[in-house]
Amino acid sequence: MEKLYRFSPIGDENQLKQAIEYTHFACFKLSKLVFGKYLPVAGNIGVFCHYDDEYKPLTNIRKELTDESDTMFTKYYHLKEPIVVPPKEDMPETTYTHLYIRKPDPNRPQVGDVDFLMEKNEYAELKQSLLDGKEIKGARVFERQDPDMIELYDPDVDALAYVRTR
Repeated sequence: MEKLYRFSPIGDENQLKQAIEYTHFACFKLSKLVFGKYLPVAGNIGVFCHYDDEYKPLTNIRKELTDESDTMFTKYYHLKEPIVVPPKEDMPETTYTHLYIRKPDPNRPQVGDVDFLMEKNEYAELKQSLLDGKEIKGARVFERQDPDMIELYDPDVDALAYVRTR
């Protein structure tokens, strides 16, 4: 049987860490493709489930790695030990402090996502230019207004990245 998703179903902590590392590098690639540079990360990384029976075991693995009492938006859980991805080529060392596991969504086949940060003024200009119809390859205003973000995507990259302010 051909595997539809690069990592799913994820069954253990090692596979989760492989998906996290893959997502990190894929999202940094998106940042470079769209902006010609690497934006700083917000500190959270998400891994997407693709099967209903994958979500509960993956959530249990996340519970082992995170502090259940320390959550942002009841979605991002604070990692007991930050995940540090060492530098690679021209990509900087990056630290993730929060992890979330996303429930299966047939419209989101990607491995996961990362949030990048941009200064408020620069973000406002970028968002307004997109709203005014400027086409920036690989960037679009996120369809939901809360949270206020710009989505980075590429059909050849199976991860998504988001840009937001602090």
